[in-house]
Amino acid sequence: MNAKSPKNDTIRVAVVDDHPLMREGIVQSLGREPDLEIVAEGASAAEAIAIATTLLPDVMLIDVNMPGGGLEALREISATCPAVATIIITVREDEETVGNALAIGARGFMTKGVTGASLAQTIREINGGAVYITPSLAARLLTTGSKSQQEKSTQLANLSDREAQILRLIVKGMINKQIGAELGLREKTIKHYVTNILQKLHVRNRVEAALIGQHRLPNR
Repeated sequence: MNAKSPKNDTIRVAVVDDHPLMREGIVQSLGREPDLEIVAEGASAAEAIAIATTLLPDVMLIDVNMPGGGLEALREISATCPAVATIIITVREDEETVGNALAIGARGFMTKGVTGASLAQTIREINGGAVYITPSLAARLLTTGSKSQQEKSTQLANLSDREAQILRLIVKGMINKQIGAELGLREKTIKHYVTNILQKLHVRNRVEAALIGQHRLPNR
C-alpha cells in the first residue's frame, strides 16, 4: 500500500487495482487533474480495506477482480467507512455484478475503457453525491430483469407528488438530512418517505432508486 499526504481543497482519491500498468495509467491520468489528489494505491482487497479505514479517502476506485475480491472489499468498506464513496471498475459490463455492487453500497460502476477525462468527471460527480453507471450498462439494467419498462413507469406513477419530489433530490445525491432542510421537513419524516419510495419501486436501496429516477422520472 502506497500512501501520500493529501493536499487541501482537493478530492482525495485512492486507486486499488492488482494490474500495475492499469493502476499506474489511472493514477497518472487523474494526477494531471488539479482538483484530484491520489492519496493511496493498492492491489488487493486487504489493502483497499486498510486504505479506507486509515485514510478515509473521499473516493475509492476498486477493481472487481483483484485478489481477495473487489465486492468483498466493497462490503467491508461500506459497513465500516460509509463516508468513502466507492466506484467499482472492471474490464467488462456484467449486470449481475453491478447489481450486487449497488446492493452492497457502490456509488459508481465503470469499465476500464473510459477516458481519463470521463473518469475524472465521474469522480467529481460522485464526490458531490451523484450515482453513476456506464450508460450502456444502465440502459440494460433498466430494460432487463423481472420488471419491464412499463412496470417501472407504473411504479414511478404510483409515487405521490411529495415522494417524486424527494426521489429527485435523492437522484441529486442528497442525504435525508439535506432533503429535510431543503423541504422544511424533519429528517425522521424524510426517512419514512424514503422507505415508502423503496417499497413502491421494489428496490433494495436508495442507489437503485436513484438509478431508476435518474433515467425515468420526468423533470419538473
